[in-house]
Amino acid sequence: MIPYGDFQFFFIALALLVPVIVLGFCGRRNHYYNWFVTVIMLVLIFKDPNKNLFGISILSFEMISFIIYIIYQLIIISSYLKLVKHKNTLSLFIIFLVLSIAPLAAVKVIQSSLFGFTGHLGGFSIKSLIGFLGISYIMFKCIQIIMEIRDRRIKTLNLFEVLKFLTFFPTISSGPIDRYKRFNKDIAREITQEKYSDLLQKAIYYIFIGFLYKYIIAYFINQKVILNITFENSDLWMKIIYMYAYSFYLFFDFAGYSLFALAFSYIMGVETPPNFNQPFKAKNIKDFWNRWHMSLSFWFRDMVYMRFVFFISKNKYIKNNFTTSNIGFMLNFLIMGIWHGIEWFYIAYGIYHGILFVLYGYYEQYRKKHPYKLPVKVVDFIGILITFHVVAFGFLIFSGKLF
Repeated sequence: MIPYGDFQFFFIALALLVPVIVLGFCGRRNHYYNWFVTVIMLVLIFKDPNKNLFGISILSFEMISFIIYIIYQLIIISSYLKLVKHKNTLSLFIIFLVLSIAPLAAVKVIQSSLFGFTGHLGGFSIKSLIGFLGISYIMFKCIQIIMEIRDRRIKTLNLFEVLKFLTFFPTISSGPIDRYKRFNKDIAREITQEKYSDLLQKAIYYIFIGFLYKYIIAYFINQKVILNITFENSDLWMKIIYMYAYSFYLFFDFAGYSLFALAFSYIMGVETPPNFNQPFKAKNIKDFWNRWHMSLSFWFRDMVYMRFVFFISKNKYIKNNFTTSNIGFMLNFLIMGIWHGIEWFYIAYGIYHGILFVLYGYYEQYRKKHPYKLPVKVVDFIGILITFHVVAFGFLIFSGKLF
């Protein structure tokens, strides 16, 4: 069962959450029942009547991979926390970082079309057996915990709390990416009737807007435009139409999913951070990434870009801060591209956005010396228009349909 993929998912999830809603209106919450709901939903998400052991759907290969991966990451996190208390070295940090990333890296390589991996096991393609839905987003959470242990921002851990954080079902498949300490504060806080009523109202609103985005607008764009475009001998105009259609489809489909994730998080009393804030109104490329897939963008900013810049500046490897920042942007978006996949178009997409950031940095320096003489509204309109089109071209690259 794909999260938010059909009405059956919504019916089952909402039915299970009725006691949560009743308790919320009474100003109470039951953590054990919330965990019970998560377990039931995870079983429904990962069960598979075809790819399983002994013909038992809940013993699906995806479920087994998920359980093994969670146990593996908990061992990595707890071991690192224990060792850091005695020796918090860079080499130790890198070792555990690599160990945490390694499973996802292996999945990306094996599932990539570049290596032509065609192995089979028990009549099934190994590509279809490894990994599971949401592995990337769970890894982000694990890396964040490891990095905060390294920074000594996390000094103690309750593994059951970590388990709840990693397996929180509303965001299991595609985020938004939460932070461990923020999540735990929401879980631990007492909830009042007024607070829960406000959360539930927002949740209902998000569900309705999510349906509008994902099941009406995105569905219409996909059915009426994208699926009717053929790329055999297609001319430039067809590529342009596809670029616009795909850009809007990508937004409405993913934004709709994200609103569902927020809604079910709110019903469970967790204020998961949002993913989108009117990204196509962005006035420049930096503004765009502060509005688009924000939990991912901010994660990369904090865990990759800021740490790279701090490390280079602290050790004085590069004296020019502007150069350091530009290298950081390129590294940040290159890694983001590789995270999507190791196909050329994902890597090109990452490099493309890195270049846009670098160019915008030079543009900002130029504008400081040569301010606009046009009205602010005109400048903003031009900025929005240009930003949308460079972003849309990036989505065309991302789609793999550029050539």
